[in-house]
Amino acid sequence: MAKRSLRLRGRSIAALVLAGFVLIATGVITRRSYGIVQQREIERLKNRLDGLSAERETLESQIRTASSRARLGSIAEQRLKLSVATGSQLVFLPRKSSRDTP
Repeated sequence: MAKRSLRLRGRSIAALVLAGFVLIATGVITRRSYGIVQQREIERLKNRLDGLSAERETLESQIRTASSRARLGSIAEQRLKLSVATGSQLVFLPRKSSRDTP
């Protein structure tokens, strides 16, 4: 069999160019669609982060308020029947020297 030379004609070239264009366009559209989906996810996560940051600030403020000296003092007086010691109630214990301890 004799070899036939493969020669591209006008229609074949146009078909290849068209097929290449369709493939490239499909790739670009797919990439953009993926990018849009990712951007929406990023925006959703940013909004969630902002909400969680605001909630964290609120909780930290509540912790500071609940652990303030004034609040804890009133709770200690009411529930535990504690009071602030007067000068006559203070007892100072002498410190042992380090040589006396075994």
